Amino acid sequence: MSNPKPIAILAEDLYQVLEVWYPVLRLKEEGIATRIIGTGSKPVYASKEGYPVKVDASIEEVRAKDCDGVIIPGGFAPDILRRYEKVVSFVRRVHDDGKVVAAICHGGWLLVSAGIARGRKATCFFAIKDDLKAAGADYVDEEVVVDGNLITSRKPEDLPAFVAEIIKQVTRSPVTRSHV
Repeated sequence: MSNPKPIAILAEDLYQVLEVWYPVLRLKEEGIATRIIGTGSKPVYASKEGYPVKVDASIEEVRAKDCDGVIIPGGFAPDILRRYEKVVSFVRRVHDDGKVVAAICHGGWLLVSAGIARGRKATCFFAIKDDLKAAGADYVDEEVVVDGNLITSRKPEDLPAFVAEIIKQVTRSPVTRSHV
C-alpha cells in the first residue's frame, strides 16, 4: 500500500467501547493509522460505560480525501452522529469515492441517513434491521457482510471478522473494492 491515509473512526457519546477500541488496536498492529473523528461538540466522548475517547479532529477539520475509509461503531452514538449533516455527508462522500465504509451494530443507522443502504447487502444489530430494510438494504443475518466497499457486522462478537475484512479491503487498490 503506497502512501496510505488513515482510517477515520467516528465517535460520539454512548459509543460501544469495543467497537471503537478493537479496530483502533487491530489496525495499529497492522501498521494502518486511524484518526478518531468527532462531531465537534467536545474533545472527549464517553462510551456507554463512561470510558473516554479523545478525538484527533472534528468533522469540520476532515474531508473524505484525507482518509482511506471510515468505521462507524455502534452503541447509541450513531443516533447522535446522524444528526450532524457534515458527518452524514462525510460518510456519503467516502462511500461515493469507492473507499471502505464499515458499520457495525447500530452503525447501520448512519448508512441509512447517508442514503447508501439502498440496493446493498448488509447486516446490523437485529434491533435496527427493519430500519435497514425500510431504507432498501438487502438485510442478512451474518457475522460480516461485504458488498463492494461496504462492510457491515452485527455485534461486538463479530469484531474479529469485521476488522479482518476492513484490513483486507484497505490494503487493496480502490479499483478492486468499489461498488459497481
